[in-house]
Amino acid sequence: MVLEAIAKVAKSLTEERFTINFPEEREGVPDNYRGKLRLDTKTCISCSACALICPNHTIDMVEINTEKGVKKMPQVDHERCLFCGLCEEVCPPHCLVLTKDYDFEKTDRREFIERPEELE
Repeated sequence: MVLEAIAKVAKSLTEERFTINFPEEREGVPDNYRGKLRLDTKTCISCSACALICPNHTIDMVEINTEKGVKKMPQVDHERCLFCGLCEEVCPPHCLVLTKDYDFEKTDRREFIERPEELE
């Protein structure tokens, strides 16, 4: 019985590992994966369509200073996001897109809220 356990341990040491060394190594994601939202602030027209369509009220329009003056841009709370993609579909200039980025490790819940400047 003890020898069987030792044999299993020895066998497991020679087998391929099941985990990866994150973040140095990353898993591949499928083509239809929906990750973090990204915003192109230069093409955003401040229409608020993304905030209006969001079923979970993840997006709030906040004022930021741009080269052309003060504009309202989307601020995203990734903690509340359902990754449904409705905001991406309704965006007229297609400046709000879902990426394949899946790094969501944070130490504080407030870090999930990203201002428009942080979404670039």
